[in-house]
Amino acid sequence: MLRRMRTLKQWIDPITTMQEQGEDLALLAELARQESDEQTASEVRAGIVDLERGIEQLDSQFLLGGDDDGRGAILEIHPGAGGTESQDWAQMLLRMYTRYLERHEMKFRTLDLQSGEEAGIKSAVLEIDHPFAFGYLRSESGVHRLVRISPFDAQKRRHTSFASVFVYPLVDDDVAVEINPADLRIDTFRAQGAGGQHVNKTDSAIRITHAPSRIVVQCQSERSQHRNRESAMKMLKAKLYLRELEQRQQERQAIEDEKMEIAWGSQIRSYVLQPYTKVKDHRTECETGNTTAVLDGDLDLFIDAYLRRHGQVRA
Repeated sequence: MLRRMRTLKQWIDPITTMQEQGEDLALLAELARQESDEQTASEVRAGIVDLERGIEQLDSQFLLGGDDDGRGAILEIHPGAGGTESQDWAQMLLRMYTRYLERHEMKFRTLDLQSGEEAGIKSAVLEIDHPFAFGYLRSESGVHRLVRISPFDAQKRRHTSFASVFVYPLVDDDVAVEINPADLRIDTFRAQGAGGQHVNKTDSAIRITHAPSRIVVQCQSERSQHRNRESAMKMLKAKLYLRELEQRQQERQAIEDEKMEIAWGSQIRSYVLQPYTKVKDHRTECETGNTTAVLDGDLDLFIDAYLRRHGQVRA
């Protein structure tokens, strides 16, 4: 019930806030007109810009009409072939998404992070416990392509790197997903990377293999083996839930379609840093030359374009 209330507040609070902002701006505008106060008029103009931005964001939220769009999300990042180059690109994507989440004040935590040998990451898994996180981020599932002058190439040649992103709905206890304990193989291993002496000296990390589906998940973010096991089970439950939905619908749509398209040469978005700067989404033809802003988490342009083309309008 608390989660349901929090989801509803995501609709009610912005409307109430914008209504109050509009009323305040109307009063300020009348005051500026009566007193010919240019400074107050300037404040009104700035306030109108902020109000319009808020209305546009709420307008995009109305496109989140899917059954699971109101849920939180689990986001995975994996580098493609190419060793250090693609691993560095995967780390850039991780930073891009964490900056996006911070911009939108979405609560998240790292469930798993595997560092590369020289640079970058081998994989990363984030849990985003925020209403509508899945609805917004499902557009990011697919292959992301980077073109740049490689910082790891002494001859300064241009390189192309790939990394894949998967987004799943965060499944809570209100969804029944049957998991037979006999189908699970649970392995413990020593956590890698930062985390203090305790993490690195105990077998606190957990890897769970679900035999029927061949799904493998792992978590090493917590010092407690019990906590890591809970997080890994949550990841497994989310993946099995998505798999069950796809089988029930008997057609490969939405996320599964995009997962099927994850192959080199079928990227959903290209980030070009050399010889020119441009980020282009190949599904919507949306593009911008401000690559710095995009890589710093400014993804609203692309997410909004995707929702307007593929979103389901809420009744």
